[in-house]
Amino acid sequence: MAPPNDPVNSVFNVLKTQKEDNFFELSNGKLLVKNVPLLFEVPSNVSFSSFSSVCQTSSAPLPLFHRAHSTSFKGGFLGFSKEEPSHCLMNSLGEFTDRDFLSIFRFKTWWSTQWVGNSGSDLQMETQWVLLDVPEIKSYVIIIPIIEGKFRSSLHPGTDGHVLICAESGSSQVKTSSFGAITYVHVSDNPYNLMKEAYTSLRVYLNTFKLLEEKSVPSLVDKFGWCTWDAFYLTVEPAGVWHGVNEFSQGGISPRFLIIDDGWQSINFDNQEPHEDAKNLVLGGTQMTARLHRLDEGEKFRKYKAGSLLGPNLPLFDRKKPKMLISKAIEIEHAEKARDKAIQSGVNDLSQFDIKIEKLKKELNEMFGRDQENSLQPTCKNGEELQFNSQGCGSSSCNSDNSGMKAFTRDLRTQFKGLDDIYVWHALCGAWGGVRPGTTHLNSKITPCQLSQGLDGTMDDLAVIKIVEGGIGLVHPDQADDFYDSMHSYLSEVGITGVKVDVIHTLEYVSEEYGGRVELAKKYYDGLSKSLAKNFNGTGLISSMQQCNDFFLLGTKQISIGRVGDDFWFQDPNGDPNGVYWLQGVHMIHCAYNSMWMGQIIQPDWDMFQSDHVCAKFHAGSRAICGGPVYVSDSVGGHDFDLLRKLVFPDGTIPKCQYFALPTRDCIFKNPLFDGKTILKIWNFNKYGGVIGAFNCQGAGWDPKEKRIKGYSNCYKPMTGSVHVDDIEWDQLKEASEMGKAEEYVVYLNQAEKLLLTKPSSDTISMSLEPSTFEIFSFVPIKQLSPIAKFAPIGLTNMFNCGGAIQGLQYEEATGDHGANYASAKVEVKGGGNFLAYSSAVPTKCYLNSAEVEFVWSAQDGKLILNLPWIEEANGISYVTFLF
Repeated sequence: MAPPNDPVNSVFNVLKTQKEDNFFELSNGKLLVKNVPLLFEVPSNVSFSSFSSVCQTSSAPLPLFHRAHSTSFKGGFLGFSKEEPSHCLMNSLGEFTDRDFLSIFRFKTWWSTQWVGNSGSDLQMETQWVLLDVPEIKSYVIIIPIIEGKFRSSLHPGTDGHVLICAESGSSQVKTSSFGAITYVHVSDNPYNLMKEAYTSLRVYLNTFKLLEEKSVPSLVDKFGWCTWDAFYLTVEPAGVWHGVNEFSQGGISPRFLIIDDGWQSINFDNQEPHEDAKNLVLGGTQMTARLHRLDEGEKFRKYKAGSLLGPNLPLFDRKKPKMLISKAIEIEHAEKARDKAIQSGVNDLSQFDIKIEKLKKELNEMFGRDQENSLQPTCKNGEELQFNSQGCGSSSCNSDNSGMKAFTRDLRTQFKGLDDIYVWHALCGAWGGVRPGTTHLNSKITPCQLSQGLDGTMDDLAVIKIVEGGIGLVHPDQADDFYDSMHSYLSEVGITGVKVDVIHTLEYVSEEYGGRVELAKKYYDGLSKSLAKNFNGTGLISSMQQCNDFFLLGTKQISIGRVGDDFWFQDPNGDPNGVYWLQGVHMIHCAYNSMWMGQIIQPDWDMFQSDHVCAKFHAGSRAICGGPVYVSDSVGGHDFDLLRKLVFPDGTIPKCQYFALPTRDCIFKNPLFDGKTILKIWNFNKYGGVIGAFNCQGAGWDPKEKRIKGYSNCYKPMTGSVHVDDIEWDQLKEASEMGKAEEYVVYLNQAEKLLLTKPSSDTISMSLEPSTFEIFSFVPIKQLSPIAKFAPIGLTNMFNCGGAIQGLQYEEATGDHGANYASAKVEVKGGGNFLAYSSAVPTKCYLNSAEVEFVWSAQDGKLILNLPWIEEANGISYVTFLF
């Protein structure tokens, strides 16, 4: 007899008892769901197979296997066959018209975003999935192109409403002619359950990735941090980093994590001496044809001397200098663009352009001084300058602990006690241009880049242009383990606790000689995962520029956090049609809608922003309830501490939501960017309430004809909308489900500072939002404490996510010393400031940390107000008790 937990016996029982009838049927050229035609004119070479017929066994954990098979009747796979084998096959899956859809497509190699329409022809190239509205059965259907064998797939638009599946290997040497399961379809009456069920099924079937629920996330998700990118770009160096962290500390908001972004590595160009760093790089773009020539820090950081930033005589740092360098580099960029435009216009005499560019470059080089670099130069005991090789310090008489990145990270932690994590940036292939051949122990080869057919439909991108121009110094995939471990073991040893890995989707450009994009990706992601587990506690990696199904279906067995939007652009380098406002709403749309699928697999990271940006408050409102880390890329001297205090506690932690923010159901098939009527609404949970953020993002978006994101200034105007307690999907988190059953709620409007009462049966709450503004609605269940007293804690109103400050809540009924009955509400609050609760009756007493205190109560609207101090020795925790 098999043991009770025998997996074979369990699998047999699941398959034996599951429903045999599948909701999908392919018949007479139609794909039907619950007998409703979904796709018409399905070609005869397309096949459908139920999930259970394709996935009968799996190495996935048994609970996941059971869960996937419990919904197996709701899903299945589409395949197709061709007469001739090819490395890139295109086939129609059928057509649909007059059916609303939401989709996610790649608008750049690296980044995906939302798109809506009502016909298969409305889809965009490189669509990652499409969600169809099926109101006939009050349900939703998702179509997900996936991976089969050595091929990955995406959806493309066809003519006359047809949906095309494109399956490609990425190598002309890897061909096939048929697929049995290249696309997955799933149906559910709940769009959020649909995502969970579909990606659980794919996780079990493919067994090449893991769900977020299976992994641990890095501790920085609950904290505030600083990234150096927008502050310095490529000019980042130790003194600037130190002064940046110090300014936050002096402002009372100490970062708990630091990301030293691009600019810290040892890179150079093919025409340079092989072992010398490139000099005077400023803007992103100038470094994109450069390659790593060694695997440790660049000269700027290598020459740091231990203690040089700890003593009383600190090296001078001109906080204006980075902005001056950036401004000059932008002048050069504009001059070079003007020259390119002249060439395109047929101008033959380019001498004036060349003279101007050379003049500007000379001015830039003169602005780079060596004073600061020399002041941080480590020396040996005899006073001679250290000589470095690829292994670090070349002098046996010198202690490498006294110089370089190790000394720098140690000094940072010595000075800033709360700095838990220090991450550094690197590209998936090392640097943007990979690893320079012959400069390290690795077998690297300059590999030309070839873009796939689907990327022809994406927008022009400087990064792509530059990478294609220089090719990739690709480390042989057989050395992927060695490559990442060599970098990461060194970084770990010198005090780095994690990495931000960028430029991930270059692999698909260089897969011709390596068995195709799937096989190449497997080797690289396997090496990266092993190194992450070994060197960074299994969690210390933020993935970025990775928003394609290759990565999510192949690269996320270990990686548990990643960016869900394109970069925060503080301005458009080509000019802003609505000032600096127009790209800011676009960023929020990227993040909100990408989280629907990415959040099943990784912790969504909404990226940094700048607190002194004209739209900083707009960004801050979304970060407050996104459910991920909060970090900024402020320039030195460029902070709005009043704004940051609405996001961050003094100890560098944040009042984080319990889930990841998602669009509300009534926004799913809408266009909150330029339909001129829709406000983006996102929902999330706190421990003791739900929250909805409403954002007027109108004013910009994708243009399919021009293949770029552009401004729609006619939509940049005030918008009206409404919210309701039912907009919060209470059943999506087990801990929140009971809150969704309350009979009555108090609603607090953070920006308007209004308090309202509502019930599930109440009308919606109306709102009006100016462009680039927002409102955050906190919904808290009301507790009937006594016949006359109803109570609900709202939180700290000086924080954007006021309810995130409430850490504990306990209601009690008891009998006093003289036989009188009384009720109490005990609230554990983190943070200092204005605590607000709703109370239908005045409390008889209030205690703060066991001491009786005064409070303010308004009979008019039930506002109960108490000011709380930040108590450092209690980690900011206060215990508030109201007696009734």
